[in-house]
Amino acid sequence: MYNKSLHLVLEDGTVFQGKSFGYEAPVAGEIVFSTGMVGYTESLSDPSYLGQILTLTYPLIGNYGVPKDESHQGISTFYESERIQASGLIVSDFSFEYSHWNAAKSLGDWLKENKVPAVYGIDTRELTKLVREKGTMLGKLVFPGEPDIPFVNPDDENQVAKASCKKTIVYGSGKHKVVLVDCGVKNNIIRCLLKRDTTIVRVPWDYDFNEMEFDGLFISNGPGDPAFCTPTVNNIRKAMQTGKPIFGICMGNQLLSLAGGASTYKLKYGHRSCNQPVQLVGTQRAFVTSQNHGFAVDNNSLGAEWEPLFVNMNDGTNEGIRHKTNPWFSCQFHPEASAGPTDTEFLFDVFIRTLEVKNIPIPKLIEDELDAKSVLKQVYRGIEKGSVKKVLLLGSGALKIGEAGEFDYSGSQALKALKEEGIETVLVNPNIATVQTSEGIADKVYFLPVTPDFVERVIEKERPDSIFLSFGGQTALNCGVALYKNKILEKYNVRVLGTPVQAIIDTEDREIFNQKLSEIGVKYIQSEAVTSLKDALRAADKLGYPVIVRAAYALGGLGSGFCDNEDELESLVTKAFNYSPQVLVEKSLKGWKEIEYEVVRDRYDNCITVCNMENFDPLGIHTGESIVVAPSQTLSNSEYYKLRELAIRIIRHIGIVGECNVQYAFDP
Repeated sequence: MYNKSLHLVLEDGTVFQGKSFGYEAPVAGEIVFSTGMVGYTESLSDPSYLGQILTLTYPLIGNYGVPKDESHQGISTFYESERIQASGLIVSDFSFEYSHWNAAKSLGDWLKENKVPAVYGIDTRELTKLVREKGTMLGKLVFPGEPDIPFVNPDDENQVAKASCKKTIVYGSGKHKVVLVDCGVKNNIIRCLLKRDTTIVRVPWDYDFNEMEFDGLFISNGPGDPAFCTPTVNNIRKAMQTGKPIFGICMGNQLLSLAGGASTYKLKYGHRSCNQPVQLVGTQRAFVTSQNHGFAVDNNSLGAEWEPLFVNMNDGTNEGIRHKTNPWFSCQFHPEASAGPTDTEFLFDVFIRTLEVKNIPIPKLIEDELDAKSVLKQVYRGIEKGSVKKVLLLGSGALKIGEAGEFDYSGSQALKALKEEGIETVLVNPNIATVQTSEGIADKVYFLPVTPDFVERVIEKERPDSIFLSFGGQTALNCGVALYKNKILEKYNVRVLGTPVQAIIDTEDREIFNQKLSEIGVKYIQSEAVTSLKDALRAADKLGYPVIVRAAYALGGLGSGFCDNEDELESLVTKAFNYSPQVLVEKSLKGWKEIEYEVVRDRYDNCITVCNMENFDPLGIHTGESIVVAPSQTLSNSEYYKLRELAIRIIRHIGIVGECNVQYAFDP
């Protein structure tokens, strides 16, 4: 079915051989690549890919299928436009089978319906390296032995005119009337505006909207070279004369810049990914963003009344501008995401605020919106760089070979980083079969149990000024909490680096943790924390069997498991209280997926997810005894980034400084 040969031919003569899994016709366009792990449905239907053959660098594509085509409020529910916009698709490995509750068809079938050719079996790593080295180039997908076609350069045509709507369309009936200049708008931009009580008047790219009554102007994303959009630029300049708020995204950033007198240029290979870091100029705020553009604004060409608002942290290119006195701003990235992270969706709220308030600078509105989204604003009260001279690190303790290698690795990296900073290090770890206890990693190693008594003796002798509790797993956390509660750290004036001890207590105590989740609207399993067998039996009777028992402060899932009746509960809870003074009795979600996210937060409240993982076994099999696949294989873009957003919301509210793991039960 998918065995017909299909070749990718580049303008420099390079040929990649693969197999067809889309519509069987040759196609030509600009070869571009995107590095997102999910979101192929959203990317393919993004009008900004018009005229381009999209290469997905993530190796396995199609595994969660394609959702059904539904509409809500006049736009597609799951797609970013009404059809696939990319001219073709290139992947390494196509998943012939798909698995997802919302899937209605395979990716291959969807491509055929839209008459879009696609090829798999391509070395996308080699192709990406080639594009990075030589720059974006033209290419074509052709079937060997069949008629050839010429190369096509999409930059030779006005792609915005092709992508834009042909007539005025009105959405919603909200409080604020927004004119949306459609340069190839994504549906999620419309969704984001509608969620914020707006009436949207969508007009074609060259439509003169200045005779209309409206509150604010929005300039959308779109494909191709902004130089073709002279009518749009002229209309924006007319709108500027009214002083009304203006917000632009992607192509909108470039067109607003051109209207302000700046210039644009073509990037070597563009920014197309779900993980581009940008920085809010003048601050330590950084955001992970979704991007899809081949042109950029020249910062040096901005006039005296304009300044960069965001900058790309990889290559220093412009990621947004703002006017110094008027409510006009833009971003080169996609705050609406889809595909990608939703970290900057608050910019839509900033735009709405410009419609409601006057004379407040855009950076101040951004800070206000970020603060408004925090139930509890975490203020960093840690140690300034340079004041740390000697650090004690608690290791993972006596674990079996093959267990908890992540603690050994992370602890070793922490010790190396401290050494690079010229900081003296002391390690407590009784396990000689670890990397971190090797010669040269720490300045001093104590092969002692990681218990409060032994650690206090080490503190008394070595007199460190600081301590790390988060690199030794549950053993080190429990020890650190005991040292804190017994005022040992206070006695010897030892400061805790990274996550505060109270935050550790808040996450380890099941009842406190659930309360913290409820404060920020995160769902958690119906449960009750108990400290006696009698209370456990009562809680289980109230929740109804089957239930899950979890021991707080316990290593590796000790004392945890499923109970179908009173006898099983009594046996397991009795065992659990041998490991912990507190046990959580939860309503059973046996059979649900178990998903994990590794999340990092720094002192400036910047957050990233290192990776996510999907347990091969359903919930109920402890991670240590299960196969874990990283990254997840069956989550769609919306699910992936919803869980990511929740993980970041959780660690911000609790006040984690450093890394932590957030685990979910996910209804399949």
